[in-house]
Amino acid sequence: MSQRRPCAVRRSRPSNVDEFELIQKYFVRPDESASVITGIGDDGAVLRPPMGKDLVTVVDTLVEGVHFPYAIKDFEAEPLGYRAVAVNLSDIAAMGAEPRWMTLALTLAAVDESWLSFFSHGLHKAAAEHGVALVGGDVTRGDSVVVTVQVSGHVDPGRAILRSGARIGDTIYVSGEVGDAAAGLRLQQNDPPHPGPHCYLIDRYWSPTARVGLGCALVGRASAAIDISDGLYGDLDKLLTASGVGADLYLDKIPTSIALKSSFDQEQQRSFALSGGDDYELCFTSSEQLPGEIAGVQVTAIGKVSKRPGIICYDDGKVVSYVDGGYRHFQ
Repeated sequence: MSQRRPCAVRRSRPSNVDEFELIQKYFVRPDESASVITGIGDDGAVLRPPMGKDLVTVVDTLVEGVHFPYAIKDFEAEPLGYRAVAVNLSDIAAMGAEPRWMTLALTLAAVDESWLSFFSHGLHKAAAEHGVALVGGDVTRGDSVVVTVQVSGHVDPGRAILRSGARIGDTIYVSGEVGDAAAGLRLQQNDPPHPGPHCYLIDRYWSPTARVGLGCALVGRASAAIDISDGLYGDLDKLLTASGVGADLYLDKIPTSIALKSSFDQEQQRSFALSGGDDYELCFTSSEQLPGEIAGVQVTAIGKVSKRPGIICYDDGKVVSYVDGGYRHFQ
């Protein structure tokens, strides 16, 4: 991963194959699941969800130059494919659902079969980790690379974890460690490659871990949840707004990695952790006092839900001001 760098131009190896051949070659995989009646190759997929389950559907788009660097190299296409699936699995996890099927809409500026081979390998790898079947999609030509993945899954009736369920007095938790992905992206964009901590941080950007097992384990225990895509502070605010409550947030309790601490000063660490985004950890609330590990994932209490609106930040017991610098489209 330490060699990953955005380059000015990607040398494309033009191919004469059409989109139907590309789909057949790189994206069709045998699926023996009884839930897939008809998959890729027809006008639509025919799926059979388990009896009595609620369906959960999420969709996310990654745009070249916005969500990942321009003209990524062939070997960077594999983690891009992985990431395109993982960010959707993270949304499924935040709902407490079990993922089952996905579709892909892929726009390419040119056909580079080596790049596609790497990309499809990463895509299928992420899907296979959670038993997700690719059941349809589209491949088109455009000015840049755009990857849209839709993932559907299921949850027991009425048991989906929503953003709107937080209650006054609930504890606010976060999974894993935050800030690494944004720090990794900064390193890749601005610095020459380094071994050790820098490589770890860059890996955390390209290959986020979808907390699907944790999400399922939180059903009935979490009152509300959201995945951290735009930054902990901003995404927590979305959850609180949906629930009509506020929060006390303890900045000194927010978990960060050794790699982040060894690579950046305290102010930068805090900025990455609160506003960096791309962590795809889960931020959730619960009325229970939860253990420090659930489903094999570290869980840390970082605040309390309060009656007054907004987020009040504390550092070592003292109120501190913080201005959210999280990512916003069209701003």
